[in-house]
Amino acid sequence: MVRLQIEHPLAMAQPVSYHDFADKRPVLGLPNFWNVASNFPFAVIGLWGMVFLFPGTGDPHAAFIDPRERWPYLVLFVGLFVTCFGSAYYHFSPSNATLVWDRLPMSIMFAGFVAAVIAERIDVDFGVKLLPFLVLFSIGTVVQWYYSELHGHGDLRWYAALQIYSVLVLVIAPFIQSRYTRNWDFLTVFVLYALAKIFETFDRRIYSLGHIVSGHTLKHLAASMAGYWILRMLQKREPLPSEFIAH
Repeated sequence: MVRLQIEHPLAMAQPVSYHDFADKRPVLGLPNFWNVASNFPFAVIGLWGMVFLFPGTGDPHAAFIDPRERWPYLVLFVGLFVTCFGSAYYHFSPSNATLVWDRLPMSIMFAGFVAAVIAERIDVDFGVKLLPFLVLFSIGTVVQWYYSELHGHGDLRWYAALQIYSVLVLVIAPFIQSRYTRNWDFLTVFVLYALAKIFETFDRRIYSLGHIVSGHTLKHLAASMAGYWILRMLQKREPLPSEFIAH
């Protein structure tokens, strides 16, 4: 029996060239050293964020009117922490099989961020209850992509849509009334994220400028700085007086 596979005309397979990074220099026998090592800030900032959010350690009371609002950010920083190891594993031996472990924690970060925006700007109860479903959906986009690759008809559309909509939420968030100060810090996060994507796109061109550092290594540093800026926002923000909040 012959099984026919019909590939959707809009399906986006993962290009094989995606795994061909500019900087492959080994250090101390570790291949692709700088793309591996540049993931370390993710672990530092992720752990820092988790410590800040843990009751009794970071004293995050000023950062949250409702204690439940910390849960989406905790998911975000857990995802950021695990991204260090998933991305390092991928860059040690780039392939679709290892890329899964890079994308899974990143998808969890996206879910935590979207839930945080909903909880703070729309409804706390709804945002917190939506969080586990967003996490499952985000993980599902990665699983769906890898499953499609294994069956010879790779389709990145769901994962790409997850990133696009998360970025749209990031852009729109500063223009939605928040209950806290420092609402515009999200624009800085967006700029850092956009800078990371630019570095990623011009990986080879940047590396060709003296063969000092590659665009992908800089992407990791810019993306980790975006995570730090979210933590910085939480550390510095304060609740707005009720009279300044539109009802």
